[in-house]
Amino acid sequence: MEYTVKSGSPEKQRSACVVVGVYEPRRLTPAAEEIDAASDGYLSALIRRGDMEGKLGQSLMLTHVPGVLCDRVLLVGMGRERDLNDRGFRQTVALMANRLQEAGAAEAVTYLSNLRVKGRDTVWCVRDTVMTVAQTLYRFDRLKSSKDRPRRPLRKLTVSVPSRRDLPHGERAMAEGVAISEGVSLARDLGNLPGNICTPTYLAEQAQALGQEHRTVKVSVLERADMEKHGMGALLAVARGSRQPPKLIIMEYRGGAKNEKPHALVGKGITFDAGGISLKPGAAMDEMKFDMCGAASVFGTFKACASLGLPMNVVGVVPASENLPDGDACKPGDIVTTMSGQTVEILNTDAEGRLALCDALTYTERYEPQTVIDIATLTGAHIIALGHHAHAVMGNNSPLVNDVLGAGRKAGDRAWELPLWDEYQDQLKSNFADMANIGGRPAGSITAACFLSRFTKQFRWAHLDIAGTAWNSGDNKGATGKPVPLLTQYLLDRLEEKA
Repeated sequence: MEYTVKSGSPEKQRSACVVVGVYEPRRLTPAAEEIDAASDGYLSALIRRGDMEGKLGQSLMLTHVPGVLCDRVLLVGMGRERDLNDRGFRQTVALMANRLQEAGAAEAVTYLSNLRVKGRDTVWCVRDTVMTVAQTLYRFDRLKSSKDRPRRPLRKLTVSVPSRRDLPHGERAMAEGVAISEGVSLARDLGNLPGNICTPTYLAEQAQALGQEHRTVKVSVLERADMEKHGMGALLAVARGSRQPPKLIIMEYRGGAKNEKPHALVGKGITFDAGGISLKPGAAMDEMKFDMCGAASVFGTFKACASLGLPMNVVGVVPASENLPDGDACKPGDIVTTMSGQTVEILNTDAEGRLALCDALTYTERYEPQTVIDIATLTGAHIIALGHHAHAVMGNNSPLVNDVLGAGRKAGDRAWELPLWDEYQDQLKSNFADMANIGGRPAGSITAACFLSRFTKQFRWAHLDIAGTAWNSGDNKGATGKPVPLLTQYLLDRLEEKA
């Protein structure tokens, strides 16, 4: 898909389709008014006749509109002007993308980006238009023998800005939108692949491919023997039940000064999670291929960083393994020694993500990072607490947590803070080791973060639990690519602070 930004009158656009909005009740947006004037009242006559109310979800494709140079005009309902918010804007852009695809409009010009959205500016509208269109038109059909592709897919979208002076800002927003969308698509592709293809070795190969594509990304991979030398007893315990060798994947994006300390992203990469000896129920177990979506978001964010050429340093660490039952698998009651030297009593082998992450977090210390964010489909309790709309965030540094929350609000990829009080740490007590790997049913997401906090004393750290947001179930089953928008926005915000 090709995206461009331009300013200009809608009636003068030589295009297969021009897209304008209609507010409820039956009120033309400014761009629609310009077309109406050029067409001698053609649109307002349709509106008066009741063909278009302007409600959210409504659309009307028009052909042979007099006085304009485009082949077609697509009217999209925007709802009431005063109520137009992020969600309503995305709904209309998604509707536009689907209608253009269905109509076989290979290229189009949209004026929806010129509208006022509560609390947002033109830069946000342009970037979000690109991201929403990419998300809407995304398809994962590489493993189907017969692919259902549109006859004439949308190939080029021009996004309007109000005036020529908005063009530089619009072009920057478009570039960010394209880069983030590519990162989201990569994360979705990796998440949607089945466990028999997307193994720890496959993830390592994809990291190396990313390094070959972008010279600013250096990749190294630790094998089982390397993990043993480093004393990564927790990560190795998770891998014992699998015939697939574990990998610790390290990606270094070097866009800043050589001596500049990096920001670190640590992503859980459990490529299939059957629960180990603490076996999961069979229902919906196929969705446990998504248990590496934290790792996928690190890959996606690195792709966005490299595409944008961000002038900063970022390190990504991905502990990759399967978690399966086997005669050699770790058992409830086993005690392991982590890379930090702390011991863990494994009371439930299905609480494996924190075991993989704790050694990865300790390994990350060597980079002396400015900040560390780990991303993991860590707990089903996250879904009970927040549903499927917000990531849970916790951390040991309030300014960092606030930066993560702020990035989520800007990107429309929202998170919500849960407490990380010392009182919760008591739930991890063990009679036989320094800690247990679970703290019981109460506050499961919080106690999981408490566990990780014991391995983050050396740096500013935030934890994102994405168990409820990383994928959709049901008819729309598939990875979402979250939180690539949040993470990329977080890094962009750090650059803005330096400017």
